[in-house]
Amino acid sequence: MIEILSAFGLSSAAGLNAYLPLFIVGLLARYTDLITLQSPWDILTNPWVLGVLVVLLIIEMTADKIPAVDTVNDVIQTFIRPAAGAVLFASNSNVISDMSPVLAMALGLLAAGGLHAVKATARPVVTATTAGVGNPVVSVIEDILSAVMTLIAIILPFIAAILVLIFGFFTFRWAWRRRNKAMPAT
Repeated sequence: MIEILSAFGLSSAAGLNAYLPLFIVGLLARYTDLITLQSPWDILTNPWVLGVLVVLLIIEMTADKIPAVDTVNDVIQTFIRPAAGAVLFASNSNVISDMSPVLAMALGLLAAGGLHAVKATARPVVTATTAGVGNPVVSVIEDILSAVMTLIAIILPFIAAILVLIFGFFTFRWAWRRRNKAMPAT
């Protein structure tokens, strides 16, 4: 059960930043005993893969802080973040022999994709309401949340699951209120 909670936390973190959770998991698996990746997921510990993740992370973190460029980045990341979430979920849940790899990847895809959808929907609002000045601040907060969520998912998976549920509740509540405001009263 702990592995499932951890997997949900990791895949959710990928919804905010695709490469940061992958990089942190790869580093921790390579240099600590906090996480052990089995084949084929142990490729994340390869120095070349870690190097590529650093380059991609720098590109994403830079692009995500520039108004208008961040919107293009979110469009591109619409495919990458859910895929990263799927990889993280599957890599962390592979110790559970009863879970189908396809199911694990689908759950990770949904967790990361859902969080990414919220992010991609909220970011244009931030751009419009702050004339783009708020984008770098929000982006830094998202990066910090992604890193913290990744570490919590590995070290304290129950806390990560609670945070994901709280975030999901507030996101659902926000979407519900927004939907009800948009509907004309009859």
